[in-house]
Amino acid sequence: MKIALDAMGGDFAPEAAVHGAVWAARDYGLTIQLVGKPEAINAELAKHNTAGLDLPVIPASEVIEMDEPPAVAVKTKRDSSMAVALRLVKHKESEAFVTAGNSGGALASALFGLGRVKGIKRPALGTIFPNTSDYGLSFLLDVGANTDVRPEFLLQFAIMGSRYAENVLKIPTPRVGLLSTGEEEEKGNQLIQEVTPMLKQSGLNFIGNVEGKDIPSGRADVVVTDGFTGNVYIKGAEGVAWIIQKMLMREIKARPLAMLGALLARGAIKALRSKLDYREFGGGSLLGVNGVVIIAHGRSDPYAVRHAIRVAKQAAENNIVEAIGRDLPELEPTIG
Repeated sequence: MKIALDAMGGDFAPEAAVHGAVWAARDYGLTIQLVGKPEAINAELAKHNTAGLDLPVIPASEVIEMDEPPAVAVKTKRDSSMAVALRLVKHKESEAFVTAGNSGGALASALFGLGRVKGIKRPALGTIFPNTSDYGLSFLLDVGANTDVRPEFLLQFAIMGSRYAENVLKIPTPRVGLLSTGEEEEKGNQLIQEVTPMLKQSGLNFIGNVEGKDIPSGRADVVVTDGFTGNVYIKGAEGVAWIIQKMLMREIKARPLAMLGALLARGAIKALRSKLDYREFGGGSLLGVNGVVIIAHGRSDPYAVRHAIRVAKQAAENNIVEAIGRDLPELEPTIG
C-alpha cells in the first residue's frame, strides 16, 4: 500500500512528518510517499536509518502555510505539497493522503483535487473519541468541516459515520445519536427538530438525542453534529483531559503517601494517559470525498504522524469510500 504524506504540513514539519513516516514504514510495511521540497525532506531522512524502507520523495515546490486563507492558497499554489499528494490519490498512485497542515487548505484541496462521492452534498470531518463502552470509542462528526449545515447534511453525516463505524471500527449496527441540549425529542434547536424525523426514517440504528456527557459514557457509537459544535466539543474535551492529568500529578506530588501509591499504580496511570492522548487517534477522516483523506492535528509530533498513517491504512484497507458510495442510492429518497 502507498500512502501520500504531506511532508511540509504541520507546526513541526518536515522533521515530525519525516520521522513519523519512517516509523510507520517500518512498523506497517508501507510505501510512504514524502511529498514536498526534496532538499528539506532528504536532510531529515539522512537523520534516520531507512535501510529496507520504501520512502520515495515526490517533489512539490510550494507549501500551503498554516495561516494562509485556504481558498486563495488552493487556487494560487497548484504545486503545493497538498495538491501534488492529492493528485497521486486521484490517479490511483496512492491509496490515501495524510496531512498535519492547514486543515482548511486540506479540505479545499481535497474538494478541488478529488471531488465528492456522487450524491454527497458536503464532506464531513470525523474523529474517534474514547469512551467507557465495550468498544472503548465512538465516532464524532462533523468536527470542523462545516460550521453551518442543513438537515440533509446531518443526515448524510449520520450515514457516513455509520458506515465508518461498521467498516473501519468494526462496530456492527452502530448506534447513531444526535448531539443536542437534552435527551428528550422536543429538546434542541430548529435544525435538530427538522433532522430528527429524517434520521428516524433513514434505516440507521438511530437512538435519538444525546447530550455532551453521553459521548464519553459510550451511549452512542456515532455522534452527529455540525462542524462548529463538534469542533468546540473536541477542543474543550482535549483541554479538560489535559487539566485533569496536570492537576492529578500536582496533587500526587504534594502528598508523600500518594507518591508511593502512584508508583504502584504507574502502569494504570500510563494506560490512562494513552487513552486520553489525542496522538493515539492519529487524525480526523474527511468523509465524502473521492479518496481517503486524513487530517491530523497541526501540532502533531512523529508519534501522532505515525498513527495518522495507520488510520489512513485502515480506512483504505476497508474501502470506506466505496462503502459510503454504495449505500447512497437506496437512501436518496430519504435524503431528498
